Amino acid sequence: MADIFSSHSIDVAAPAAGAFAITPSDATIFDQPTRAIHVGAGGSIQAEMLWGGIVTFEGVPGGAILPVRVRRVLTGTTAGALVGLY
Repeated sequence: MADIFSSHSIDVAAPAAGAFAITPSDATIFDQPTRAIHVGAGGSIQAEMLWGGIVTFEGVPGGAILPVRVRRVLTGTTAGALVGLY
């Protein structure tokens, strides 16, 4: 099936077009920063934001889509089954 939106520009408000599994790591910087993170199992997410700074999002419920642009998810994260959307 052809993508009828292929001639449109993609901006940060557009839906995600790609995804990757996230394994929390203090060393790994993503090849592609996220637009959002899908949280499969609830908990906290400790992440380095795209423009710097480390933040912890507490009490993120399972099934949530957290609309954040991050470079990496750190090992202090307790949420699971994370998917980076871009």
